[in-house]
Parts: sequence; C-alpha cells; structure tokens
Amino acid sequence: MNIEKLLDELYSYSLHGIKLGLQNIEKICMAMGNPERDYKVIHVAGTNGKGSTSTTIERVLLEYGKTVGKYTSPHILRFNERICANGREISDSEVAYYYSYVKGIIEEIGITPTFFEVTTAMMFKYFSDKKVEYVILEVGMGGKYDATNVVDAEICIITNVSLDHTEFLGKTIYDIACEKAGIIKKNSKVIVGSSDSEFIKAIEEKTSTYTNVILKYEDATHRLDFEKFRTYIDIQGENYEYSLFGEYQYKNFLCALEVLKILNVPEDIIKKGMTQIIWQCRFEIIQKEKLIILDGAHNEDGVKTLCETLKKGYKSEEIVSIVSILKDKDSIEIIKILENYVEDIIFTSLSENKRGQSGKELYENFANKKNKTYCEDIRIAYENAKNKKNKKVILVCGSFYLLSKFKEEVLKYEI
Repeated sequence: MNIEKLLDELYSYSLHGIKLGLQNIEKICMAMGNPERDYKVIHVAGTNGKGSTSTTIERVLLEYGKTVGKYTSPHILRFNERICANGREISDSEVAYYYSYVKGIIEEIGITPTFFEVTTAMMFKYFSDKKVEYVILEVGMGGKYDATNVVDAEICIITNVSLDHTEFLGKTIYDIACEKAGIIKKNSKVIVGSSDSEFIKAIEEKTSTYTNVILKYEDATHRLDFEKFRTYIDIQGENYEYSLFGEYQYKNFLCALEVLKILNVPEDIIKKGMTQIIWQCRFEIIQKEKLIILDGAHNEDGVKTLCETLKKGYKSEEIVSIVSILKDKDSIEIIKILENYVEDIIFTSLSENKRGQSGKELYENFANKKNKTYCEDIRIAYENAKNKKNKKVILVCGSFYLLSKFKEEVLKYEI
C-alpha cells in the first residue's frame, strides 16, 4: 500500500468521531506491552501555546544532548509532522510500519478506535523503539479523557484555558480547566501559565504544589523586535533572545524555561537553544516586503493575543487579513476581535473540509459589512490582498487548515 492510500485509510478512523475516554487506548497500550512507560514524559495541555512550548523544550533538550520525542497536532502539511524523534519527522516507511502494527492489534482485540487513538498508539510504540529519554506529549483536546493521558508524566504544563471545544469540554473556564487539570498525576511537577481565577481554582482542586510562571517571573520584562522578528526577555539580569515572535510567545517561553530549569539544563544551553526555535504557522513570516504573516489563531483568545502583537508594530489601516473559520468556532466573536485591529478582511473558503465554511457564508454572518469582502478562491483572495494600496501586512489566520491550503495553493506558485 502506498503512503497516500495508507493515510486515507488512517484518516478514515476520523469517521468514528471524537470519543473522549481512555478505555480504547489502555487496551491497545496493554496489548503493545505498555510502551508509554519507557521514557520520561513532559505532558503539555492548554487551549493555546502547546505546540510552541513543546517545540521550545524539544529544541533546548536536543541542544543539551538528550534524545527526545515530540508529539503534536494538528499537522499543517504532512501527517509526519505529528511524530518527531530527535528533531526529525517520522518517515513514510515508519508511518506504514507502525500503522500496520497498531492496526493488527486493533483487529486482534476487536475495538473501534478514533483517528487520534490510532496515531497516539503509533507514537507510543515508535518512541519506545527509538529509545528516547524524554517524550514531550501534547494533549489532543482537553486532558482528563484525552488519549495521551495514559501516561504518568514527570512534568505537566497547562499553558492557559479559554473557551474552545465547549461541546466536549464544558461551557465555562472552570469546567474546561478541570478537564485539562486531569493530566496532573500524583508525583507530577506542575507548571501553569495563567492567573485566571477560575483556572487557578481548578488547578488547586487537583494539586496544592504548582508553579505559576506568571507570578514567579512577574518582574521579568520583554520586548518585540519588529525588524528581526524576535522576542527579547530579561529575567533578573539574564537576557534571552527567543526566536519565536509574538506577545503570546512570552508566556510560552516562561513555561518552557521553568521545565528546563527543573531538568537542570545549564543556562548557556538554554540561551543557545532559545535562539533556534522554528515552529511553523505561529506568527510565521513568509515574506518581509510586503509582509506576509501566517498565524494559527483559531479561537477568540488566540486572535486576541495575535492582535496584541500586531498593534505594537502596525496601524489597523496597514493590515489586510485573509480569513476562514471552521463551523464549530464562534466566527462572529473571532471577527469582532479581529476587526478592532485589522481594517480589511477578506473571507475565503474551506468548504472542502467537512467542518469548513465558504467565504460567502462567513461574510453573510455580519450586518456590518464595511471593509469586509469574500473570495472563495484563495489564490484570487491573495491577489486581491496584495493589490490593496498602503497595506504593509497581509495576515492569513483563522484555521490551521487555511494555512495549509495557503502554503499548498499560493506559496508554491506565487511567492
């Protein structure tokens, strides 16, 4: 079976929907000999910032000479991005081998798992076979009943909580935080990156010993360099150059820093590693003239923090945004936030995705259509954005699926 057909079969498990619960993954892990116990786990949950935090820890630990696995989702261009060992994506032949292996176990024990359960099982076994020392494990959704939560993590990070996936996780910050706090185990060291009172209430119901990096490093300062697109941070006289750019990346930096300090990584290694982080589609600069930014902001909190960065460098009339938002997100609230900082918005289509919407559907949600247009073809939407006079920034945001589509259909041909 070639890799395209194999991935089509693997993606077909998505038809089983999202089922929060650990029964399936526990059965699969047991049948595999519990490979999830073969390494130290750093478990990362939160509404936003999981991938940036995970990648920062990964890069510095590799700089320190450790063997490291990293599991993230969703992918942008290739499935292989989800599973990385020692900084390298899993190969197509390895995807085929581990899928076949897990598929055999599923058939043997007679269960119907979800796509995420299958890929999580593949990852656990792959990292065991690679004999990595650390696995940085990003939660798929929630925490307590997420398939990754069969591990006994040495360190747990919960970056933040905002209202997202409310149909599965709860309607309030407190409810969602309780789900995310479910990753905390008896002996876990716990790091959080928010001081929201409802969030902290949920954390403290699970553990009394945690580190809130916002309070621990409250005297730290940071600045954004809009020429180099770097974040500079000063903590008690120690200066860090962080290659991920953005107001929101500061808190991710603090969460990662605290993990690295717990693991006794030397200061010079931390500083060197922090300059080398690459994480696509998080304020990713594609071109500097005219500036093209791709950002995976896809919920209210993500868009708000993205805009807080933009307003420090640009006026609203200097920015045009190409946007598409999935049906299960609150597109009206997201756009209300965005239009406070971005003068022109072009809606485009993701209707080929079962969760996607057309540009026209998004456009028609708004009674006030001032400075809003729609264009279903993403390449024409980009041309329209490019041709707007006096714009310094083209911002593409609203869904990781949109960013993937932009890279596949625009960047390959236009830039």
